[in-house]
Amino acid sequence: MTKYIKYTIIGILHLAVVNVFGVNLDSLVVKANNEYNQGLYDSALITYQNILDLGYESGELYYNIGNAYYKNNDIASAILFFEKAKKLLPNDDNINYNLSIANSMIVDKIEKVPVLFYENWWNFFYNMMDANTWAILSLIVTSLFVVSVGMFILSSSRRNRKLSFYLAVLLLLFTITTTSLAYQKYLHSIDNNEGIVFTPSITVKSSPTQNAVDLFVIHEGTKVKIIDRIDNWVEIKIRNGSIGWLPRNSIKEI
Repeated sequence: MTKYIKYTIIGILHLAVVNVFGVNLDSLVVKANNEYNQGLYDSALITYQNILDLGYESGELYYNIGNAYYKNNDIASAILFFEKAKKLLPNDDNINYNLSIANSMIVDKIEKVPVLFYENWWNFFYNMMDANTWAILSLIVTSLFVVSVGMFILSSSRRNRKLSFYLAVLLLLFTITTTSLAYQKYLHSIDNNEGIVFTPSITVKSSPTQNAVDLFVIHEGTKVKIIDRIDNWVEIKIRNGSIGWLPRNSIKEI
């Protein structure tokens, strides 16, 4: 629900911009899409950037930008914007497919570190729906929980009180689970804790200084998890669990 409030605020600000500066967002979107369809990818990217400068964001917009960069053979930028689109539309088949194609074109093929079985279960449910859907489901389950508590309090039958008690406990567990999933999804959509490498080849260091020990080399387009930030350095982790430090200007945050 918070995201809806965010988009409402963005919409109000956009209307103010339209009234003051005469900027028509819809016409910019149409212009950018037409330029893309005509193969004018550089022009389309400039227009898409103008849209971003207005403070507007959406999964569809990021997806289109990713496609334009892909057509321009800028794979790292394509991956960056496909990842941005995936944050907002995690279950979109087109986004996931194009992201997998772009990832197949980069140098690094890093195997993901195995996870425990309960993490697989959690990730399965986590990826089933987006934050808004989990939030709506959480509200529904919470309402049912309140009803079951009311039945327990008001019922005069021992059997009904027992059934409503166990139902309330079950619904409480579902409420906690769905609320946790919605909150995690929301945090993931707003946190800049991931990035894409934008240097053709770079050595990851053991500490945040150029004189530190060299650990391993990664290449442009590789996705990293950002663990910490110190001055002009970021501590990163890659899919296989390896950790080290990179200059902050070598990556762009998702």
